[in-house]
Amino acid sequence: MPASKPITASKKELLELERGFWTGNSAFYAANADTECLVAFPQMAQAMSNAELAETAKNPNRWRNLEIELKGIVEPGSDIVMLTYEARATRENGEPYAALVSTGYVHRVNGWKMMFHSQTPIETSTKA
Repeated sequence: MPASKPITASKKELLELERGFWTGNSAFYAANADTECLVAFPQMAQAMSNAELAETAKNPNRWRNLEIELKGIVEPGSDIVMLTYEARATRENGEPYAALVSTGYVHRVNGWKMMFHSQTPIETSTKA
């Protein structure tokens, strides 16, 4: 088995991008998603254009109290990074949400661009 190589992508930069996709607006999505992005949610799985994806982020206040716990990151090539994490947040309506999330980025001349995103909701515990 070959020795693993160190990750060259900045974890901090990637996590900042992730936070932006949770809390950012359409302009953030347009600037940070690749030309096409493969998405997978329980109610939808498809390839979306940059414009289609940006259209989904018209309300930048849809999440608050976001917590991200990084579970793993791999860099299979110098221009591709995949990360997975557990996210916990509160929806705009006050409902708690938790999911296991995986995102793939490709490095373009103007930075890292999201090209894959998947969320698998997990049960949330409400603390009294």
